Amino acid sequence: MARTKEFDPDAALGAALELFWARGYEATTMSALVEHLGVGRASVYATFGSKHELYLRAMDRYTETRDPRIVEELSAPGPALPAVQALVRRFAAEATADGERLNGCFVTNSAAELGPHDPAVARRVELSWEQLETLLHAALARARAGGELPADRDPRALARMLLVLMQGIRVVGKASGDPARVGDAAEQALALLD
Repeated sequence: MARTKEFDPDAALGAALELFWARGYEATTMSALVEHLGVGRASVYATFGSKHELYLRAMDRYTETRDPRIVEELSAPGPALPAVQALVRRFAAEATADGERLNGCFVTNSAAELGPHDPAVARRVELSWEQLETLLHAALARARAGGELPADRDPRALARMLLVLMQGIRVVGKASGDPARVGDAAEQALALLD
């Protein structure tokens, strides 16, 4: 009986995330995963289940670890509006940075590729977006209460607009090499907060 190679499942999950993130779900074959992870096919199936189950676990890993600063930045004491502005500008800068631009955002990529026909992926995408929208809404509500945002502005609607903008920034940044396109859009959206 052949002996299976021992491996670190956590490291393998990280490697699978990298490959799915770079190629997408459909373009990542099981053979490519086996080669990239350096693990036998039987071990991959025994540890993670199907390719789809591995993808879902990779999505979970991404959303758990991707950007813990967002909660910290938007929840920090003091003025809230500068934190929202900085976050939107950071999304724009990251979307056009060489390393980030080519892969885009794993959640956004998943939404575009699998969201319309994969309920498990759609649930994860929606949860990620709900979390970001909630954080933006809370920060904008604090900004309005603190007089940083005009009283006639709707924090919930603004949070939704910024969420959609930020996801669009990820898509356009991935496909376009023109940082001005993304930067100008971000600044125009932020002007609505004045």
